[in-house]
Amino acid sequence: MATLVLMTLPFSPPTVAPGQLEGQLCEHGYALLSGHDVPPWLQASPAELDRLASAWDTLPPDAYLRDGGRYRRRRHGCFVVEGEHVRQVPHRAHWQPLEYNALHGGMQRWFEPVDPGTVALPVWSRLLTRVAGAASALRGVQPWHVEAHVFRIDTTDGIGRPTPEGAHRDGVDLVAVFMVGRHAIKGGESRVFETDGPRGQRFTLTEPWSLLLLDDERVIHETTPIQPLEPGRLGWRDTLVLTCRRGGFQGDA
Repeated sequence: MATLVLMTLPFSPPTVAPGQLEGQLCEHGYALLSGHDVPPWLQASPAELDRLASAWDTLPPDAYLRDGGRYRRRRHGCFVVEGEHVRQVPHRAHWQPLEYNALHGGMQRWFEPVDPGTVALPVWSRLLTRVAGAASALRGVQPWHVEAHVFRIDTTDGIGRPTPEGAHRDGVDLVAVFMVGRHAIKGGESRVFETDGPRGQRFTLTEPWSLLLLDDERVIHETTPIQPLEPGRLGWRDTLVLTCRRGGFQGDA
């Protein structure tokens, strides 16, 4: 008797045109841009984004993983964005309350800072100002306290967990997830759910520089674990996560 093999194919992201991005975000609590549309949205060339992506090859290990894993590398930086002006603040710990991160909440996590050469790239400031502009479309024009998280999740342990804390909110106003790149992996499905309703959406970000925007007050999100495509071959998933918050950084007095 023939054996039936079921294959789970990744769901394509429900992307919108750049002109519909902010309206979709305000109406549904999340919105996606394709990797094709992000460069013109940022007014960035492919060469600029390629140069920025090279920063993911020199990330130090995350020393704060409470599950004992070795699968995450990251850097962190904090900025205040007012209109087109970006100001980097002195390096500080990343802190979240247990309410938003049951695994790592309450910890002062002093990650290595974003490399100064990365921050000096013109495209870096454009990333921050464009995302802050989306936050202003959502909540009104104001200064935004932006935390930048440069992540690589790999398969060193056989499995890598992009969100080891599970489905969560971040305690901010807006979350932006840029898919920088994937290499030799399967999995890593993004899932977005209403905080106060039954509806949800699932899809897999595969295009370099595709973008997911999330209204953190209206939706919760998670990403499923990644695994190597071939046993013994290292794979990874690179993302840039920017969070925008009104009034100050989490952990401010």
